Amino acid sequence: MKDNLNKLFSQIRESNQCALGPRAFRDEDATRRHTEDEDEMRTRFAVDRDRILYSGSYRRYHGKTQVFSFTNLIDEEMTNRNLHVAHVSQISRTIGKYLRLNTELIEAIALGHDLGHPPFGHDGEKALSDSCVEHGIGEFHHNIESLHIVDCISRKGQGLNLTFQVRDGIISHDGEVHNTRLEPEFNKTEADIQDYITRKKGGEFVHWMPCTLEGCVVRIADTIAYIGQDIEDAIRFKILKREDLPKEATDYLGNTNSQIIETLIKSVIANSVDRDWIAFDEETSYHLLELKKFNYKYIYTDENVKHANAIINRTMGMLFDIYMEDIRTNNTKSMIFKHFLDHKVDAYREGLSPAEQVRDFIATMTDRYYNEQLKDHFLPWKW
Repeated sequence: MKDNLNKLFSQIRESNQCALGPRAFRDEDATRRHTEDEDEMRTRFAVDRDRILYSGSYRRYHGKTQVFSFTNLIDEEMTNRNLHVAHVSQISRTIGKYLRLNTELIEAIALGHDLGHPPFGHDGEKALSDSCVEHGIGEFHHNIESLHIVDCISRKGQGLNLTFQVRDGIISHDGEVHNTRLEPEFNKTEADIQDYITRKKGGEFVHWMPCTLEGCVVRIADTIAYIGQDIEDAIRFKILKREDLPKEATDYLGNTNSQIIETLIKSVIANSVDRDWIAFDEETSYHLLELKKFNYKYIYTDENVKHANAIINRTMGMLFDIYMEDIRTNNTKSMIFKHFLDHKVDAYREGLSPAEQVRDFIATMTDRYYNEQLKDHFLPWKW
């Protein structure tokens, strides 16, 4: 039976590899920092995908805000981080299929790219970054934290030992930067990643691209996934009406999420097939940028959003200081011990500073857990 299975697995692997285009990254070229036995049934990238999928950090996606903080407490159909990641995975695999790229590599990157997002989305990220800078550990960036999670926090601090190509794709996604064309930096090394982390934490802008076309697909799919969905959520939250949308951009791209996604996917496929880059055409890119500007002006800086922002900004630093004091005084009854440090190997506890440990604890929180911590520490009484 075992011989028959191994023969079947080998045939399927060979068939899948033959279906890849000449620009796809091959599984046999994947590298890990620590060597390990090969899986009989799964490719290296399939192993990475499954390690991410079954991790605790992946489970917590469901409890984290995408854009509108606190709204999931009253409307569970508002987009959360879990839905966004699923959309990025589906969109990027669709693009990858038509470009004959490695969809298992794409899926692993897509599922892991936002693991490091703290509670309350980009508002929480900014507030946490301010606390990190104040405590001397540099700026907080969720893409760097995502890599840190798979390398140093998961599996009790032992890490997942993912391939370099998946790790690079995770740290190299950036849906906020507008790019018409993404060209991979094929020859990146581990030293390049560490240099990027140092410079980025220091506040420097760094031009940074994935090392594979598959990583570029996920990066461009990240934008495709959120741009129209944020509009749908804003309409649902009654911040916008559909007739408020910019006419020129929506006449070209569409004025619903499904129309926008279809237009953008087709543009990427048409302009990337048999190319050494992943790209929109210029006209589509122009209208996409106009829609991004509209979203920033009328959604991300709306008064309702800024009100939630103020709450997060006021409380993040206070929680950070409380956990720092708990570590300093070895308050083992604190949740940072009971729910985090007590479940980490010595290498993690001894290798990171207290401020870095507090950063990691807060970054792993869901919105609900963060709220419960606020209640525990700041309510004037407890029943």
